[in-house]
Formats: sequence, C-alpha cells, structure tokens
Amino acid sequence: MKEKEKSDIGIGNIFSAIFLVAGTCIGGGMLALPVATGVSGFFPSTLMMVFCWLAMTLSALFLLEVNLWLKEGAHVITMASTILGPIGKTIAWIIFLYISYASLIAYTAAGGSLMVFGGKSLLSLAISKQAGCMIFLLLFGSVVYLGNKFVGRINTILFIALIGAYIALMGTGLGEVKQSLLFYQNWSTAYLAIPLLLTTFSFQTMLPSLTPYLKKNVLALRLAIIGGTTLTLVVYLLWQGLVLGIVPLQGSYSLIDALVMGEPVTQFLRQHVTSQSVSAIAEYFAFFALVTSFLGIALGLLDFLSDGLKIKKKGMGNVLLTFLIVVPVYVFSAYYERVFLVALETTGGFGDSILNGIIPVIMVWIGRYHANFPATYRVWGGKPLLILVLSFFVLSLILETLMSTGWICSVVDSCEIFRQEISTTNLAFH
Repeated sequence: MKEKEKSDIGIGNIFSAIFLVAGTCIGGGMLALPVATGVSGFFPSTLMMVFCWLAMTLSALFLLEVNLWLKEGAHVITMASTILGPIGKTIAWIIFLYISYASLIAYTAAGGSLMVFGGKSLLSLAISKQAGCMIFLLLFGSVVYLGNKFVGRINTILFIALIGAYIALMGTGLGEVKQSLLFYQNWSTAYLAIPLLLTTFSFQTMLPSLTPYLKKNVLALRLAIIGGTTLTLVVYLLWQGLVLGIVPLQGSYSLIDALVMGEPVTQFLRQHVTSQSVSAIAEYFAFFALVTSFLGIALGLLDFLSDGLKIKKKGMGNVLLTFLIVVPVYVFSAYYERVFLVALETTGGFGDSILNGIIPVIMVWIGRYHANFPATYRVWGGKPLLILVLSFFVLSLILETLMSTGWICSVVDSCEIFRQEISTTNLAFH
C-alpha cells in the first residue's frame, strides 16, 4: 500500500515541484545577475553560467541521494549529524542559517524597494524603505506560516504570473536590444561572477521539503530538480541577453552604477528603453521573481528550524518558527544599505560552495563507500564525478575567500578600475 502511495504522483504535483525549484532559483539573484556579469559581457558570463548550472544540479541530485537514505522529513541537520557527526552538524547549522537568512534579507530588501516604488507610482503614497520591507514580510511571511501545500499552490500561481510577465518582457523588450552591446567581451573577469552565479541556481535548502511533497518518488524528484534548474538556465540566458543588450556597461544609469550602488537592475532598465511598457512589465517581473524565491527559501528555513530545534509546525510552535524568521530578516533588510548584492554574492561564495556543494559530495562519498547505505537512488558517475564536482566548489570557495580578503579584485573592484580607466582615457582625449 505504501509503495503504491509513493508512486501515485500526479503530473500536476511534478509541475508544481518544478515551478517551486525554478521559482526558488529565479529570484533576487536574477535581478542582480546582469549587474555582476555586465563587466565580463554576455558570452563569457554565459559559459560561467552553464558551469554553475551543471555543478548546482549535480549537487542537488547528490543531496537527494542522501535524503532518500533517511526517514521522511529529515532535513540538512539530520543528514549532516547522521553521516558527518557533531562537527558536520555544527557546520551545517551555521552555513544553512547563513544562506537562508542572507537570501531572505536580500529578497526582502529588494521587495521593500519595489513596495516603495509601487506605492509612489500606483497609489501616489510616500512609503519608507522600512515600511516597504514590513509590508513585504507581512504579506508573504503569512503565506509560509500556512504550510507546504499552501505555499506550493500560491507559488504555482505566482510562477505562472512570473513566466507571463517574462514572456511579455521578452516580447516587448527584444526590439530594444542593441547587438553591439552583446558582443562586448572581457574574459579576464568572467570567473569573478561565479559566487553570485551559484546563488542564482541555489534551491537546495528547500529540497528536503520536496521529498515528502512528492512522496519519495525518485523519478518525480529527479524530474523536479533537473526540470527546475534547466528551466531556470533558459530563463536566465534570455534575461541576460535582454538586459546586457539594453543597459550599457558605463555612463549614466549603467550596469556599473547599479553594481556600485547595490541596486536591482530593473531600477536602471527603464532609463534605456523607449517603450514605457517595457519598464512597467520589468517591475512586475521583478516582484514575482522576488516573491517566488522568498517563498521557497522561507519554506526550507521553516522546515529546517522545525527539524533542528524540534519544534512542531503546529499552533504556537508554528508562530514561534515564523517569528524566528521574520524579525531578524526585517531588521537587517530595513536598516542596512547595499545589503541586496552583498548578501547574494557572499551566500554563493561561502554558503553555497560549502553547504550546497562540498558537504553533499562528502556525505555521498561517506554514505556510499564507507557507511554502505542502501542504494535507493544513486547519481551516475561514481568517484570521478564526485571528485570533479568537489574540486569546482573548493575552487569557488577559494575564489570568494581571496576576493573577500582583498587578495584579488572583486566584481565591484574591477568595475571601479574599469570606470577609472575610462575616465582617464576621456581626460587624455579631451
């Protein structure tokens, strides 16, 4: 009876899971992506994006393999403590909380800015950034409070709206693209965007929530992961082409300005289009992108805290869990400047490299070749693939460490250098 129940997964559930994965990926990171990759150009950043998509998809499949070894409802804490022991459990606690809270802070900060803009343009109301963040959290924090099934349904509706806005944006915006901007290339800085690119494919924090939703059906779970990340890749590539083909790298309201100021790219897109509908649709698209990503990350964090703190998601327990998420997120998103881009970049370099990359590989290695867990599901490739994926994430971690400590230039530093070079060139010319 249980086996029949596990296999009884409707196509609607699978699509809902695909949308939840893609919706979690396509969030605030998408708004920051062209800002961080503009200095290298469309083609170099596309190659880096494909590498990060492949690495993050494989790491999610590794995490799924581990999750299926354990009882239903086991989150990252349970997985890490079971396979890696107390040290692994402690690292998982710290990194998971960092990724989740930093991502939610970034999305809430950007969502608050959109609330401010929407209040001014639609209702002629002057709303402060603090009030905008509060409204955003009250609206969508309450959705997470209502549980997995409610989030899945609301997210599906929002993701369909996201795709609708995206298609409309592509249809109206492609005519504004200047091909000359797309052919700009600077391969020497392309690798600097890897930390942020990892963030844009990050959804692993909510993967354990998918397992009970799809009743541990391996085929459905694999389809949800691969389908969700692939859909994300296609959406990103077209979005990159649109933005990098419209917003110039330098000058007024440029990609460099957006990066240095830490603003979402949609705030600058409207300055370079002739059609007002393009900028209006871009704002709607940005809103849906932020909300779908916020819901996926918040749902994963709620389940994580419930598992780690042994608090049941019922009654006052659910109230307490929601409170533990909303309060810290509000304080940081409302009162810290430039938190949007900083939070996203560091979560990719440190958080995603360790928790969503290195730890799943190590857990699979130990579980397969030392603890001999039953092969409920196994990712192909054996030890060579594990070593290759591990190497990629270790290099990403080293890259973020070197940029954070000033040993090599970050994306912002390279933009400042580029800006200074242009200024010097213009002065010499005049």
